[in-house]
Amino acid sequence: MAAREQWGTRAGFIMAAVGSAIGLGNIWRFPATAFENGGGAFFVPYLFALLTAGIPLLIMEFTMGHKYRSAAPRTYSKMNKNVEWIGWWAVAVAFVISTYYPVIIAWSLSYTVFSFNLSWGADTEAFLFNDYLQLADPGQFGGMTIGVLIPLILVWAIALGILFKGVQRGIELANRIFIPTLVVIFLIICIRAVTLPGAAEGLQAFFEPDFGALTQGGVWVAAYGQIFFSLSIAFAIMITYSSYLPKKSDITNNAFITGFSNSSFELLAGIGVFSALGFMAQQLDVGVEEVVAGGVGLAFVVFPQIISEFPALSGLFGVLFFLSLALAGLSSLISISETYIKGLQEKFGWTRGKAVGIGGGAAALCSLIFATRGGLNFLDAADYFINQFGVALLGLVEVVLIAWVLRKLPEFQQHANAISDIRLGGWWKVCLGVITPIVLGYMMIDLFLQNILKQFDTENGNYAGYTDGFIFASGWAVALAALAAGIIMSLIRWKGLSKEEAE
Repeated sequence: MAAREQWGTRAGFIMAAVGSAIGLGNIWRFPATAFENGGGAFFVPYLFALLTAGIPLLIMEFTMGHKYRSAAPRTYSKMNKNVEWIGWWAVAVAFVISTYYPVIIAWSLSYTVFSFNLSWGADTEAFLFNDYLQLADPGQFGGMTIGVLIPLILVWAIALGILFKGVQRGIELANRIFIPTLVVIFLIICIRAVTLPGAAEGLQAFFEPDFGALTQGGVWVAAYGQIFFSLSIAFAIMITYSSYLPKKSDITNNAFITGFSNSSFELLAGIGVFSALGFMAQQLDVGVEEVVAGGVGLAFVVFPQIISEFPALSGLFGVLFFLSLALAGLSSLISISETYIKGLQEKFGWTRGKAVGIGGGAAALCSLIFATRGGLNFLDAADYFINQFGVALLGLVEVVLIAWVLRKLPEFQQHANAISDIRLGGWWKVCLGVITPIVLGYMMIDLFLQNILKQFDTENGNYAGYTDGFIFASGWAVALAALAAGIIMSLIRWKGLSKEEAE
């Protein structure tokens, strides 16, 4: 078999890992989450969650990939043949996410162009849903939206081209360009935003602590959820990336650098976003709390409104903001797609080109669903259910399996300590064996109860008010299909292994 690809430098790996962690959620999810959960006080549970779950899980996944020198499916198979399906489940979850994630990047590219002449006009909400997306009713496809399809093709051309080039000449080189560029662009955005009228009020709203919120369990769960979803944990990415590390690699240091780099960017995003929201609140003569939004609404409705109100260089600010979204999204898309590309290579013995063509090509074709007029509704449901009942549930299964069923933590601790400057002690095993399973377990029980009970709640209904049929077909079915795909893939014999490996 050919020698395994490796990162060219340690910095290349760190940039790729940070590029995977820094995604759209850092910009449009974290600021609103912090504001709604105690403002400045939220940083207490956030930091606690980073140190007791985020970094410990990163260390564990870095160790798994480095020790077994394989993508997630083969890594789990090497630990125990009976749990290979978990690795494929993680890969299937990543595949699903890679089908709709590039569509949001495509929107960002479109809005980068729209920024030049502020094409969205005065009513940014109507422009997004009616003019640009031409949104159809839930459950209806309604034909392709050309304004989404064209940039979507461009996104896939860039991503698959980079993946085809391999680890060093493709993924590492791209992240060496994307991540510094992203940081510089967002620094410019922040510097401009904090000089706007009303920025101080926005920052006060963001940082002002409500320490009473720390007594609420939901705030702590929100902190763990933010860390968990932000760091690309539990859907095969970090296992795959760390499998390309040289044998002598400081795993623990790499995990700390990745974790704190991601959190630093989230803080930077919060400063930039809330400075701009403070400016908008002053322009509208309302409180900052009245203009706070997250997700699609923040990026493609609120921010275009803010940009339109800029006293000068509004088009330039818009270009920089939406370009930063596109760069953050691209670096994450590449990492997500690499999980199933490498998994297919190892399973079937394919060349990288064949795996990129078949795996990436299949994801690109599936993504066309989300470029239809009904695409936003399909995206919304699939994203909610695959994240909650795919990524979060996977994390719980992963940590319980490794800590309590296979009892691999002492072995992983020994492996990491042998090559790392920062030695792991008992705190690491307590975090992964006790704290993380309790928090994730509570999150999953709460989510299952909420979503199952909604089926019988005639007053409030399902998630986002969707019908039972739409929720099942576009939400539950997607999450269950990922699990089923994982089980099916694990039943197929390995064809890409040497005789010694196959025995």
